[in-house]
Amino acid sequence: MELLGNLGAELWAVLQTLFAAAPYIIGYILLILLMMVIWSGIKRLLTPKHDYSSLKTVTFGDESAVTSNTVASVVSVVLIFVLWGAFTGSKLLPGFLHVPGPFTGDASFTYTITTPDGRTDDATVAVIVHPATVETAAPEIEPGDGIAKNDSTAIGAYRSQLLRVDRNDDMGRDEETFITAVNGEPIAPGDEVRVDFGTVAMSDKGTLNIIPATGIQMEPIWLPAPEAVWVRMTEIATAGYRNSTLAEHLGYSLFRVIVGFLLGALVGIPLGYAMGLSNWFRGWFDPIVEFMRPVPPLALIPLVIIWAGIGEVGKIILLFLAALWIMAIAARSGVSGVRISKVHAAYSLGASKWQIMRHVIIPNSLPEIFTGARVAMGVCWGTVVAAELVAAEKGAGMMIMVASKFQSTDIVLMGIILIGIIGFSIDMLMRWAERILVPWKGKG
Repeated sequence: MELLGNLGAELWAVLQTLFAAAPYIIGYILLILLMMVIWSGIKRLLTPKHDYSSLKTVTFGDESAVTSNTVASVVSVVLIFVLWGAFTGSKLLPGFLHVPGPFTGDASFTYTITTPDGRTDDATVAVIVHPATVETAAPEIEPGDGIAKNDSTAIGAYRSQLLRVDRNDDMGRDEETFITAVNGEPIAPGDEVRVDFGTVAMSDKGTLNIIPATGIQMEPIWLPAPEAVWVRMTEIATAGYRNSTLAEHLGYSLFRVIVGFLLGALVGIPLGYAMGLSNWFRGWFDPIVEFMRPVPPLALIPLVIIWAGIGEVGKIILLFLAALWIMAIAARSGVSGVRISKVHAAYSLGASKWQIMRHVIIPNSLPEIFTGARVAMGVCWGTVVAAELVAAEKGAGMMIMVASKFQSTDIVLMGIILIGIIGFSIDMLMRWAERILVPWKGKG
């Protein structure tokens, strides 16, 4: 029952997070639909169709009629960066595109104290809310002549501060004198009052907690602006990070991925062909491949470290295992997908087994192998980052791990963006190679 209760609490926390994010998700979907409608209208006005495709009577559900829209891709990427800049107050965007940010500047509020004999007195607290990265002293003010004395404080944006305003009052909680109102509104322990610059709450012990409004912009420590990430990337590209340049970190990651992938393909493709052509090999290796296929490569990290240590050999073995099973299944699927009519036609023309292998099976299985290679390369690229989190001196994963320990979110974001760009570039390169090497794909 305790386990079910814990799982229920975790599920409720996840649902609350989803509910909180729902408006942003819905807004993003509406933006996509709005951009699609706008572009469709512009395209219809500027480029009316007169080609063969305009004569099609059925386009919905016709795969040949659906291609990637370049404009949609560009708008999608630009929109992501605009949203990123809007929620971080980026200087690259005009101010009217920024979502409401945290309050900064001068403000004040008044509090009221009540003595045991029923007397009341007011005092003012001057507040300066400054950027968190800028040290600012509290302003000098006159304390006043009443029982309650004026106070001042300086608070960093996105921060809050407990302020014992009765420390300099003539009478405080030790004399049974308590704060009873803020800006004229009654307040008690556990309550809060909205003020012009945020909220003033009262703790259970009667201390005022000053909470400036944070808006909906992200604090730089959680999500830095795009220009901050760019500045950090140029800095690391020139000065380096942890005694290595950015090129060296990325180069080591690429080297590990390429070597591990090539070794996995070198073993996995022949294994897949053997499984697709021989009942004996299929029966022998099929349980092993199907057993290892669902095991995530990251689960093998402890075992690989025990067997091969934490050096380069261990990382390459891990990547080899990540690619091996994918390539074996892709090659087996490619062989199984060859049309038997083509094999019969080759036999009827007097082809030998080697000629059938060379001219029928290999060419017809290459599309499946290239698809598997793209998947395997993506898995290897994701695995190497995780592998470098364990005792690596160079690599993209090492940068992210070290930066996260010091809350250097700009470096973490830089690493994530570079990993995504390199992964996308690798996939595009493999698509290009597939078009060049397998021009007959999809042509029967």
